[in-house]
Amino acid sequence: MLAFALLAKPIARAVQHHAEAAALAPPKTTPVVVHKKPVIVLPKHSRSQLGVVVLNGNGRTGAAGNAAASLDSLGYHVRGTANAKRQNYATSVVMYKRGYAGEGARLARDLHVKVVGPLDGLSVSALHGGQLVVILGAK
Repeated sequence: MLAFALLAKPIARAVQHHAEAAALAPPKTTPVVVHKKPVIVLPKHSRSQLGVVVLNGNGRTGAAGNAAASLDSLGYHVRGTANAKRQNYATSVVMYKRGYAGEGARLARDLHVKVVGPLDGLSVSALHGGQLVVILGAK
């Protein structure tokens, strides 16, 4: 019992020192943070060479027709207007067919839309021969 009492205090100090050293030590590996530069894709086609389908996703009557008139005045060829499957889009979205990322980005700039991406949830046949889709949201 006496041996235990004599060894307990030094062992406790050693364990505490080891725990403090481990807690305060810098990590053994430094995480690598990779910042990717955005890839800028330039349009290859003029506005008049592009077909755009405008879908109303905000539920406001006439929104697709008004947007189509604006696009027509900018030189785009509007292939059609319709209601989106949902009427509760919070923000507007521009989607593009494969190979038309630059054109999709330009259309989004023209309409002040911040969300741009490849076709998602729509078939190519839904484009009626066009390359771009605008889904109008509440904003």
